[in-house]
Amino acid sequence: MEDAAIVELFWQRSEDALAQTDKKYGKLCRHLANNILHNLSDAEECVNDSYLRVWNLIPEERPKFYQAFLCRIVKNISLDRIKFETAQKRSPGGIVCIDELEECVAAPLGTPEQSADEHALTQAIAAFLRQQSDYARRIFVRRYWYCDSLQEIAADYGVREAKISAQLFRTRQKLKEFLREEGFAV
Repeated sequence: MEDAAIVELFWQRSEDALAQTDKKYGKLCRHLANNILHNLSDAEECVNDSYLRVWNLIPEERPKFYQAFLCRIVKNISLDRIKFETAQKRSPGGIVCIDELEECVAAPLGTPEQSADEHALTQAIAAFLRQQSDYARRIFVRRYWYCDSLQEIAADYGVREAKISAQLFRTRQKLKEFLREEGFAV
């Protein structure tokens, strides 16, 4: 089923929207959540929470890119779960792939002014990625958006992890320089 049809089902408040979402994107959502949480039951719970959030959000907005809209919700709920777990000292460490970007991007934002800065930063990163080769862009997105491991990415591209790691390092360095030139504090 096409994404527009799924969104229309949400607008009609049809529970089939959830079934169609899970059928089309359930595997992707669980993969994304599990890459962040490293726990299948927590990942499943976050995906279900995400479906509820989508159910509550869609009548107010009609997302242009449903897959990106859904994945962002899954990712945010999963990250919130990690924050809760680490704040309660129940889970070791943070998310390695996100930590790698700290050298390029400032800490999370909170105030309305900072939210505007976050939007500008998001736009700048998108512009940067459009300038990169398809290979570099795909690896970057898989690592930092979908939180895929170096091992998974290397296996899919048929290369060694060291090559993927080196590519990500070069891309991060380019991003850091790009953001500096655009006037962002890095």
